[in-house]
Amino acid sequence: MEQKLGYRNTGGRNGENHSRAAAVGNSGRTQGRDACGCGEECGDYNYGTVQECEQITLAFPPQHQEEQPGLEYCMDPRPISERESRGRKLEGKVALITGGDSGIGRAVAYEFVKAGASVALVYYDEEQDAAETEKRIGMLGGACMLLKGDLKERRFAQECVDKTIQRFGKLDVLVNNHAVQFLQDSILAISPEQLDLVFQNNIISFFYLIQAALPHMKKGNSIINTTSVTAYQGHKNLIDYSATKGAIVALTRSLALSLAEKGIRVNGVAPGPIWTPLIPASFSAEEVATFGRKTSRVPMLRAGQPCEVSPCYVFLASDDASYMTGQVLHPNGGTIVGA
Repeated sequence: MEQKLGYRNTGGRNGENHSRAAAVGNSGRTQGRDACGCGEECGDYNYGTVQECEQITLAFPPQHQEEQPGLEYCMDPRPISERESRGRKLEGKVALITGGDSGIGRAVAYEFVKAGASVALVYYDEEQDAAETEKRIGMLGGACMLLKGDLKERRFAQECVDKTIQRFGKLDVLVNNHAVQFLQDSILAISPEQLDLVFQNNIISFFYLIQAALPHMKKGNSIINTTSVTAYQGHKNLIDYSATKGAIVALTRSLALSLAEKGIRVNGVAPGPIWTPLIPASFSAEEVATFGRKTSRVPMLRAGQPCEVSPCYVFLASDDASYMTGQVLHPNGGTIVGA
């Protein structure tokens, strides 16, 4: 089984990646002939040639070195230390981003477009915010499609995927980023209607979108789910919201295991207190005034901005994260959480 990962040097003795030892300093290691203990004279490693991208085997030839921490130039094959330059990290990719009209979703859309992607942005009914985002993407030279509707409806989730495919011809990245939250002093204050709304919107709709998108996705594609620091810390006034965010973590990990052999990566981002429209729509004016410092206090003593979170999504969507799946990144202002 082979996988295209990056560079390896094609020179060396009989195609092997041995190298005559250079000076190793005062390490006490053997220098020169047979420095690696392979029993042969190591060939020359041709540093003057261009390294070409080729198929790298996933299995390694039997080999052992006698001294710690080991010598890289004696390894066969050599570790890959540099990726093939591809210009912009998301060049030619197509992303479907929910909650894309504002907040974190808007910032992710901008970063994706700057990295070379085209984007389809799903929003509920925030017309002016969506129009602003679309206009800015046009100024950045990007392609954007707006999709208005309610993701609690399975039909609309399917429609979002179908229209993305119709417009752009494919779907490479799905970003599930939409959520609602309602503060309550007690679990007893959470009405059946609120409970149903929060779970339908924040987690069940993720299933709708994934089920609609997956048949169109292939090896190298990516799903990124927005969870929250509350999934790890809890929140006494956001019990239902926190529960959905914990469910997103479990979904991310389980789906990653399910899709690993298909080469589709599934990861998450768990923001801390970020200055988005959800904050003034959830907290009182007094609580907003101390957001990040007292309300939702974090060690850095301030709220984060969406642009401080969005690079996480570019990383996870790009080949830079090719060895990451089932993981969650934590841009949260310094709060220590479990993985």
